[in-house]
Amino acid sequence: MDGKKLEYKGEAALKEIEKLTEGADEVQESILKEILIQNGQTEYLSKYLKGSNDVKEFMYRVPVTTYKDMFPYIQRIANGEDSSLITGHPITEMLCSSGTSAGEPKLMPSINEDLDRRTFIYNLIMPIMNKYISGLDEGKAMLLNFVKAEMSTPCGIPARTVLTSYYKSKHFKCRTRDSFNDFTSPDQAILCKDSDQSMYCQLLSGLVHRHQVLRIGAVFASALLRAISFLERNWVCLCNDIRSGGLDPMITDPECRSCMSTILSSPNPTLADEIQEICSRQSWKGILCLLWPKTKYIEAVVTGSMAQYIPSLEYYSDKLPLVSTMYASSECYFGVNLKPLSDPANVVFTLMPNMCYFEFIPLGENGTLFMEFDEEDEVSNDKLVDLVHVRHGCYYELVVTTFAGLYRYRIGDVLQVTGFHNRAPQFRFICRRNVVLSVDNDKTNEEDLHKSISTAKKLLEPYNAILVEYTSYAETSSVPGHYVFYWEILQDESAFKHKPTPVDAEVLQECCIAVEEELDYTYRRCRAHDKSVGPLEIRVVESGTFEALMDLFIRQGGSINQYKTPRCIKSNAALMLLNSHVKASIFSPRDPTWIP
Repeated sequence: MDGKKLEYKGEAALKEIEKLTEGADEVQESILKEILIQNGQTEYLSKYLKGSNDVKEFMYRVPVTTYKDMFPYIQRIANGEDSSLITGHPITEMLCSSGTSAGEPKLMPSINEDLDRRTFIYNLIMPIMNKYISGLDEGKAMLLNFVKAEMSTPCGIPARTVLTSYYKSKHFKCRTRDSFNDFTSPDQAILCKDSDQSMYCQLLSGLVHRHQVLRIGAVFASALLRAISFLERNWVCLCNDIRSGGLDPMITDPECRSCMSTILSSPNPTLADEIQEICSRQSWKGILCLLWPKTKYIEAVVTGSMAQYIPSLEYYSDKLPLVSTMYASSECYFGVNLKPLSDPANVVFTLMPNMCYFEFIPLGENGTLFMEFDEEDEVSNDKLVDLVHVRHGCYYELVVTTFAGLYRYRIGDVLQVTGFHNRAPQFRFICRRNVVLSVDNDKTNEEDLHKSISTAKKLLEPYNAILVEYTSYAETSSVPGHYVFYWEILQDESAFKHKPTPVDAEVLQECCIAVEEELDYTYRRCRAHDKSVGPLEIRVVESGTFEALMDLFIRQGGSINQYKTPRCIKSNAALMLLNSHVKASIFSPRDPTWIP
């Protein structure tokens, strides 16, 4: 990407959006040609194109892929082979996706120019917001951003999350300072690897600047709620620091101590008393507006699995606008929200045609074909639809071809076309394929769920007990949220000469541990390191509960012939039924094993 595009801001950024979307088909054709010229000689493409850069040959010969197809190439590069296996430019890092393969995070190849593309998207956000909300250049933004633990591949390529990559890059560290992006958080606090120390310093800085803050946010809604929970536990210490003008000794990171010494330049007992009075209130309803009274909106992803946090955010923010600014993944950044003040339920994203080459697997006018194409099923090339030929109202699965070496790659997102901006389609995010449970960055699918339960239920066998049925639920009414499993257990007393040993709390605690140890790398990191997911809970229900659950769904119109116990419960009526039959509740007593 041309480096000058990093400079698109203000009116120039808005004009660029119009230019790109008006010529979406030409831009897409140009992007695919660029990719083929850059990567046509790679081992992967040569296998299909024999050195040709012809677009028609690509459409006809290059197959639709999943991570399983690309993994052998990615693994070879991670082990030291040349990037030319899949891309013509050097792979500078592997980005850890929240999705997993065989329990480990998926590694997405990334080249230097990808940072230019991500920065391009970031630079569009404030010009769009400025169309709808004025005066955003007259104060500060309290955006709570964090880095995560890093790894390296066997040959030394950094492996990290896409956000960690961005915050550690020169694109962020050496960014041009402007009045629309004046952040309360010092870069040193954002880059601190200790999430508690980072959170403490970022909140402290935000409180010091409370009368200047115009917008509050985090990448995900769950992260912002975690910050509120942290503030509830630590506001007394934060007030003490402001009152004394000194930093709590718990902050040991030298960079954090250095940057905060400037922010806490002198004691401010008046400010400390203001904050104490607000935080001492019995109810924290509207706490964000009370602490930061000039706030105009909340910025966080509230689509997809994050929609479950909307009621909590509305409670704490006194129903300030909730803004999802952009649509992105580890594989690629896709687009932006051109109507950011839309109700969260109506958020749509406009795909920017210069990000990658987009294609789509049709899933029907009402998503009826959603179950027809499983993630591992082969999809013929002739089924794919290009960007400008998707149909209004129809559902699609997103497929991308990137500069970094993913070809006709199934992202796994299901989208619905809601309209067009010029020639570029606008999509509503529907869901991730095959994700059953999600609280934060974790994405647990039904296969992983089944595997973990199969391991744990073996612990019941010595007690002649069997797991009759189970389902699950992502409990997010408290922070951090956690996984809840409803278990119906049958103990065969006839196998015992005397009264059987009951399945007690200790056994169920071991079952909790067994489930968590079998869940994937990302879940275990969220639990053990990030602390963004709480201890797993097993709720034991009375005998006959799952029959009652089936009766409920049949009364609501389900077919007795086709009924399957849902592995994740989203119905309030079903949750009420299950909770009314709970006879024991057990939490995991320790964190699962997690090794960076």
